[in-house]
Parts: sequence; C-alpha cells; structure tokens
Amino acid sequence: MQNTPETQRFERTSTPDDAGTRLDQFWAREMAAEGVSRERVKEWIQAGFAQISGKTCCKPGQRLEGDEKLALTPPALTSLNAPKSEDAPLDVIYRDVDLAVINKPAGLTTHPAPGQPDRTLVNRLLHHFPELLPERSGMEGERPGIVHRLDKDTTGLIVVALNEGTRLALSAAFAARSVSKTYLAIVHGRPKSEIVDQEAGDANTGRIDLPMGRHPTIRTKMAVLPKGGREARTSWRRLWTDRLGRASLMAVRLHTGRTHQIRVHFAHIGHALVGDPVYGPAQHANWLAQGGMLAALASRQMLHAFRLALRHPQTGQVLDLRSDPPGDFFALLAALEADCQRVVITGMPGSGKSALLRALARQPDAPAVFSADASVAALYAPGGDGAALIARSFGRSLLDADGGVDRPRLLALLLDKPALRRELEDIIHPLVEHALKAFWAEHASEPVCVAEVPLFLEAGWRSGAGNAKGSPTEGLADVLVGLRCPEDKRQGAMRLSRGLAPEALAAFDSWQWPAGRKLAACDIVVDNDGGLDGPDGLDRRARELLDALKKLRQERSERFQSRLDALLNAVAGEALELPEDDTPDAELDWEEDET
Repeated sequence: MQNTPETQRFERTSTPDDAGTRLDQFWAREMAAEGVSRERVKEWIQAGFAQISGKTCCKPGQRLEGDEKLALTPPALTSLNAPKSEDAPLDVIYRDVDLAVINKPAGLTTHPAPGQPDRTLVNRLLHHFPELLPERSGMEGERPGIVHRLDKDTTGLIVVALNEGTRLALSAAFAARSVSKTYLAIVHGRPKSEIVDQEAGDANTGRIDLPMGRHPTIRTKMAVLPKGGREARTSWRRLWTDRLGRASLMAVRLHTGRTHQIRVHFAHIGHALVGDPVYGPAQHANWLAQGGMLAALASRQMLHAFRLALRHPQTGQVLDLRSDPPGDFFALLAALEADCQRVVITGMPGSGKSALLRALARQPDAPAVFSADASVAALYAPGGDGAALIARSFGRSLLDADGGVDRPRLLALLLDKPALRRELEDIIHPLVEHALKAFWAEHASEPVCVAEVPLFLEAGWRSGAGNAKGSPTEGLADVLVGLRCPEDKRQGAMRLSRGLAPEALAAFDSWQWPAGRKLAACDIVVDNDGGLDGPDGLDRRARELLDALKKLRQERSERFQSRLDALLNAVAGEALELPEDDTPDAELDWEEDET
C-alpha cells in the first residue's frame, strides 16, 4: 500500500478462485481488516477509485475473471474535517473492540449540528475512543459511530459503533427492529388503556399505534399524521401513579424509532411527559404554576433509556444492559410520593381531641390543622349550608332568630327522637367531608397536616394506612390517631369543662363506636392522662406525636424506594425475544432520533 496525504492505494492480484466474484465483494473482503464496509467500497468504486488491470471500473457488480491486477485508490480518511475531541466525563457501561454502550446525561446533544458544533457526545467519544477517528475507523462526517440518537435532555443508554463494519451492522439491526429499547418515563396523569389501541385486557398496559411525521406547520416538531405519516408503534405499562393522580411512572417499549416518538405519542393521548414544554405546553405550564419542589424538578422531559438489548454484530452474543435513571428522575418520583401526610385525630367525646389539636398548633413546626367541630359550627351559622338544609328537612323551628341552628333545641330533638340522627348525619357528613378534602388539597405540598374528626370512623371514611403497616388502603387519611382518656376524667373534669350533662355525654357515646374498638382501629394512640397544658401535659404529647409522624414519613419513603427498586428490577428482568438480523443493506429503514 502506498499513501499520499490526499489518497490511499491498495493493490491486489486476483486468483482463479476469485473468478465470478463481484468487484465490491472482493474489495470488501480485502478491506475488512481496515474496518471498511462493503457500502463504503461500493461508493468508492462508483466514484471511479477502482481499477482492473490499469483500467478504471465504476461497476461494483463487475465479475472478476481471475489473475487480474486490481487497485483501489480512495481518498485518504483524515481527521481534518472530523469533530474536535473533548476531554469531558463519559459513563461507559460496556465496551469491546467493536462497540461501546454509553450512559448519556441530560443536557448533552448526541452529535454536532449547525447550532451545536461542539460540546456533544461525539466530541467526548473522540477523546475517550480515538479509534473513532476516520483514519482508524473508516467513518467520516460529524457522526462517527452514531447509529441512533437520544434527545439532548433524554438520559440513558446509547450504543456506539467503533468501526465502519459494526456501524453498518448495527444500523441494519435497528432497521430490522431487532434491537430492544425500554424507556422509563414520567407522564402527566394516569394513562388508561381504553384510550389507546391495546391487545391485553390489563388496564395498566396499552399500545399506541399512530403514524407520525413532520408537523404540517411547525417544522421543528413532529406530530401524529393519520394520512401520510410513517408507521410508529409504542407499547407501555403503567408502573406507579402518585396518590393524587398527578403523574405516573411508565415502562415504554419502542417498536419503531421515529423522531420524538415517545413524546409525541403520549402527548397525543393526553399524557405528555412531565417537563416537556414542546409537546405538552399547557400541562407543563400548569405544573410549573404549582411551584415548590415538583416545579423545580421538572426542568427537562422525564425520559430515560433504561434497558438496551441487542445481538453483538460480530459474536452474536446477546448484550442486555441496564442503566438506572439519574438523581433528578428519582427525586421527582420521591417528591410525588411524599405528598402531605394526612393525619386525623379521633376519640371518644370529652377525651381532649380539640385540646390536642391546639397543642399541635402551638409547636414551633406546627402543622396546618382542621376541626370538624369548627366546620360544623360554620355550617350551622346564619347563612350556612347546614342551617338551610336542616330548616328544609326538619323545619325552621330549629333555627334561632339570626337564622342559625339552635343547637340546644336540635340536641333535644335528637335525644327525643334518636332515629333522626341518621337523617341529620346524611345532611351534614357530606358537607364536612367536602371541607376536609378541600383542606387536604390546600395543603397537599406540605409535609403533614392534621384534622380533628370525632366521627371519622363512624362516617365510614376510614384510614388510608390501616393497621397493617405498609399496606395502605383508599381513604381520607394516611394516619389515624386515637386519643385515650381515663374514663373517670372524661366523665368528670372533661365533661364539666364542656358544660355537658351526663345524659348528653351518654347520648354522644352511643352514637360512636365503643372506645376499645375505636382505639384498636387507630395507627397511633395518644394518652391524655395528665393536664391539658404545659410541658407535662398535651404539649409534650403533641411534640411526641409530631416526632412519631416524622418517623412514619421516613419509613414511608424507605418503603417507596424498595418498591421502586422492585419495579425496575422487574422491568429489567422481563423476557425479550431478539430476532436474528438478516435485513439486506438495501432495505434499511432507520430513523435515528427515536425519543
């Protein structure tokens, strides 16, 4: 071989065994050691760089006769026009002589472009993998080794070819759809399978089969195009949704590789990716408007290339690689899980529930508080909804001169006709429930808030935590706190402080669960066996309660992390079938920007 700075010259002599062999096949075989693909050889022959016995031949399919003098003089591959290398960190998940798999961070463009000539993944690759330089890899241009692409703010696994032969083989594998790609995405809301084309009956899985193409008016965007779009298929499984239904963690499989496919498909069904202002502008604006940690963590689209499985183009070995999401992805999930700890205080009449609520409100880190008794008082006040409904159901005789409920008269009626209590509860309980839900919603971004609800259990609202730790059920509270007071104190000093007659307290008791059953249903029991105020009374109990609630929040966070680990392990362990790649070069249908 003789080289000049501008050209290379390769010389061979064919043998009788080469008779009938195509010219491009001959040179592809001879150039394999140089990392030059058959496609590149074809280009060189068609450009007039091949000679047979001193005569130029531009036909790749020319058959050899044997015993010819052959020459190939392609232009020299140099680094003059290659992107510049950049000494910057690179997280290499796997590498061998043919390929590497990189864990791409957010904020890094895959390859140079007119608006981003440097500081890309390719620039870093050229520093860490000098074998990608054109004179060594046989690959020219601004994208050496790149066979697929991740968006700038998409994180995760990307495979890179380290020579031209591997590049062509990997491109064919992507075109043949014999590369398995699984992504993790956080999307707005809770996707339901009935709004997409789905094969399985599982409500947590679905398929999106909607053709895509360039947006008809905004050329920088992609869109679903019922007519004229290219086939685009996405399957998904919902892994988790936060309690308030604000966002869901999805495992997403790509069956085609269209530009922005995942982002476009989920936006089209109404569940754009969290942090994606391009395809979910309204949802993104509403998300930012809530402020706080959730808004701060949505600085990019929440999409991560989690799992990549393919057959090694040279060995045939299956490479099945995994990369867990970066910290901001996990932080957003944790923030969604750590919504407000909803605490309800309940107990028998006269046990000191209101006093404990006031003690909590006196603490330096006092939580927001809600009183069902105060809510009922507002409903019974002049102009209140409760007063109007009671007058409609029981007559205006139960109202005082100002139009509010005459509570002594109402109590006398209930003592005289106990059956009317259920009718009254059917009127008042839904109104209190509505007020309680509004209170939870108002303080959803706070660590903890507390409501005093005497008839919480009797109303059927139940606790969301239950007594089986870590096994939450649906309900209007996460933690139910019961207040236990010695019976002699409850019937004595506590009753007198409220001005209740013994028969009135007995009636109130009869409307509630027995004390033992009520406390057994609670997650935490606080003893009110001391004074109501001061360091030796409920102030100390309030401090202890807040500490116990904080510990429960920490345990909840740990349980969620364990659950999340199990979910990701399950996704990484799902069985895959990788077909053999036998797609001819001429049938390549590959689109590189797949997210």
